[in-house]
Amino acid sequence: MQLIDIGLNLTNDSFDRDRDAVWQRARDAGVRQAILTGASREHSPKALELALTRPGEWFATAGVHPHHATEYTAECDAEMRALHAHPEVVAVGECGLDYFRDFSPRPAQRSAFERQLQIAVDLAVDGVGKPLFLHQRDAHADFMAMMKNFDGRIGPAVVHCFTGTREELFDYLDNDWYIGITGWLCDERRGEHLRELVKSIPAHRLMVETDAPYLLPRTLRPLPKDRRNEPAFLPHIVEELARDRGEDPATTAANATAASAAFFRLPAA
Repeated sequence: MQLIDIGLNLTNDSFDRDRDAVWQRARDAGVRQAILTGASREHSPKALELALTRPGEWFATAGVHPHHATEYTAECDAEMRALHAHPEVVAVGECGLDYFRDFSPRPAQRSAFERQLQIAVDLAVDGVGKPLFLHQRDAHADFMAMMKNFDGRIGPAVVHCFTGTREELFDYLDNDWYIGITGWLCDERRGEHLRELVKSIPAHRLMVETDAPYLLPRTLRPLPKDRRNEPAFLPHIVEELARDRGEDPATTAANATAASAAFFRLPAA
């Protein structure tokens, strides 16, 4: 199978010692392309820098995660817009709302989110806004209200690392948004409900991601000693996802890869 990891935190310092080896293992496992997550003023430019080193294989997002919302100043907005001038930056985000941790005050989160939604609108091509890479945790009502304020102006959107409820899932699907599934699916403590919900995601709206180095699939055997997740483990997630959906893994992989390539407007691997 050939896969695209749509959420890879490759700028994380846990990869500093062996980044090239990590990617080679991913390539050997069938991962052909990856979207490197930019989630702060520090890491968004780093994601672009890395993407430039492997043209056609690595791409980047540029944005500010709600945990870092207090850093979203006018200067930060200008920096994000400059990053989005590069074709390797294929989505706005990671952005959204997180009321579970509340690492930033909620008004700051909403302000940063709104300004990044505006970037996606301003960067529309042929009337279609730039893709959005979204985060939502325990903030569904405010998240939906803010997205509704941009209804008809934003382009394609993916709710990355979906871990929510059936109600949340169908709210997203009713808006024709995409869903990113991670190894959270493999967590019997927190993700068991996803095994039923993933059956309801249309094939053309479903994408897969590791969110590495986070969210190591708990069903992986053997587990790495350092407990670090890697993009090479994406096929394991796909196999679990396919089993839950009642599909052949090759079918799940092909559909997710096609959806991801179209969403991010990627060249052929």
